[in-house]
Amino acid sequence: MSGAAPPVEVRGLSVGRGGEAVQRDVAFSVPRGAIFVVMGDSGSGKTTLMRHMIGLEPPLAGDVLYAGEGFWGASEAARARMQRRFGVLFQHSALFSSLTLEENVSLPLVEQGGLDGAAARSVARLKLALVGLAGFDGHLPSQVSGGMRKRAGLARAMALDPEILYFDEPSAGLDPITARRLDDLLLELRDSLGTTVVLVTHELASILELGDDSVFLDAERGAIVARGRPRDLVDGADARVRAFLTRGRP
Repeated sequence: MSGAAPPVEVRGLSVGRGGEAVQRDVAFSVPRGAIFVVMGDSGSGKTTLMRHMIGLEPPLAGDVLYAGEGFWGASEAARARMQRRFGVLFQHSALFSSLTLEENVSLPLVEQGGLDGAAARSVARLKLALVGLAGFDGHLPSQVSGGMRKRAGLARAMALDPEILYFDEPSAGLDPITARRLDDLLLELRDSLGTTVVLVTHELASILELGDDSVFLDAERGAIVARGRPRDLVDGADARVRAFLTRGRP
């Protein structure tokens, strides 16, 4: 909709822990329906920024807005309501090892969605099928591969049909073929469901293949030093960004 507030907007965030900022005055908005990449070298504060954005840790300063509504200044009830608008896939999937894949995906449907057990299990099976895991409902996380655990984590992140999906290093620890399949799945979900995706990663193949828009967090300067489509930044003005996106190749 013309004039509508962006689904996610970061305003003047100071990113860090223990009172020490690693990034200052971080500001950007995420276009609706885009795959938005947060990239940078190790130690640049990418994951910490995401934790501030999803409400796990308060920022040192600034705010995050969802459809124009401030998150950190809101009441606890309002923050919980805003958090229902997004799903999160953590780096190590964060599945409960003692629960089956179906039970893992069912959990938010029962605890946050208010569904009873039978309805939650039915929806969970649909979500698992959507990510290519039909027939694996009764498997424990230890009984499936790393790539399948990532997909199960994605199914759980999608359980409540969120408008926004956050991914923290989704390809970490995966072989190149499995990582590419996961990237293809993210594109398919974005295109079919119109979901806005925030992707925190340093994986070059994923950045260049998936990114519609991006910011580059520079650890040394403690600031965003580039913004735009990753493929366009390869030939950009900032030497540090070019080196990151080409892995130092001329």
